[in-house]
Amino acid sequence: MKQKSKQITSSLLLAVTALIWGSSFVAQSVGMDYVGPFTFNAVRLTLGGIVLIPLIILLGKNKKEEAIGKEDAKKRKKTLLLGGISCGIALAVASSLQQIGISYTSVGKAGFITALYIVIVPILGLFMKKKVKFMVWVSVFLATIGLYLISITEGFKIGKGDLLVFLCAIFFSLHILIIDYFSPKVDGVKLSCVQFFVSGILCSIPMFLFESPKIENIMNAATPILYAGIMSCGVAYTLQIIGQKHVKPVLASLILSMESVFAALSGWLILGETLTTREIIGCLFVFAAIILAQLPDVRPRLRS
Repeated sequence: MKQKSKQITSSLLLAVTALIWGSSFVAQSVGMDYVGPFTFNAVRLTLGGIVLIPLIILLGKNKKEEAIGKEDAKKRKKTLLLGGISCGIALAVASSLQQIGISYTSVGKAGFITALYIVIVPILGLFMKKKVKFMVWVSVFLATIGLYLISITEGFKIGKGDLLVFLCAIFFSLHILIIDYFSPKVDGVKLSCVQFFVSGILCSIPMFLFESPKIENIMNAATPILYAGIMSCGVAYTLQIIGQKHVKPVLASLILSMESVFAALSGWLILGETLTTREIIGCLFVFAAIILAQLPDVRPRLRS
């Protein structure tokens, strides 16, 4: 009974995480009214790194110190730095593509297209000689139909914003694969903290080159930046760590994939955005693809 209660609590925490991530699409869209995409990302990603520092200190106090030699400690630091830089580069590119793309498309569409990383990750795994489940191929088929309905116009052209967000989904997929490689080797929270600082620094380069950041404009965008930086990066990440402790990975990923639905609802409730019937059907196809991609392969059961 106690375990069941923990699972329900953890599931609710993951649902709140998905809600924060989904609604952060609105913050990203609103923030663009005051600052450029690189300025927004540079500030909020750096803020995300700062927010995780207290969490690292707190978790460090609760962890039992491992007796490791100087060489091992040095090796871990190098791996953490390499992993943080690699993740930071992928995150900077993905976040920039997403931020620019949101200015040309709706929050709801951006949420569903971004969520395609769940389908793309297993496909990219083919290049790493990983097997792709039958259900993933079904998901690819459904996702293709969904993306066509959401993004392809009558002239068989994809919208600029939708294309940028789709490219963002590919880079988020690469980002996940990089995390998958480094996370077993280093502390996950520290890795995330380093990647936020690296991506924040990288986004600040085009910020100064192509934009004219002003303190006044950044202050005007304070609410969406603080929400995207503190809530999306800091709070949501912490809730995810706590929530996943008592929930199976498949269920956790299914709950977190609700981010796309919350993005569409937030865009409708807060920004008054609406989707056409065709786009709604496309979103349903994409959501079905996201769910199927995370389910166990059922073929062996069907054959028996």
